[in-house]
Amino acid sequence: MDLIESAKFNKGKSKLYKGVAGNLVAFACKTSIEKGYEGVVSFISKTQLIDHYTETLGAKLFSANRMYIDTKEAQILTTKYFKDFKL
Repeated sequence: MDLIESAKFNKGKSKLYKGVAGNLVAFACKTSIEKGYEGVVSFISKTQLIDHYTETLGAKLFSANRMYIDTKEAQILTTKYFKDFKL
């Protein structure tokens, strides 16, 4: 993934929608599964978001601020956000 950014109106405690980033990441994982890459995706995280992505997405740190989502976590995200998707 190259860049995921929430709109200004959708940040903080007064955000309009919940789960936007999770939904976008789940879509990337779904696409990875469909293309035969077992759901694995990687991205560069802002330093202050590393713990957040670890907790909310199951992302893992592998170098400085580079993170990835492995097959197991990708399957969890994909089935959470895409109820009709068959693994």
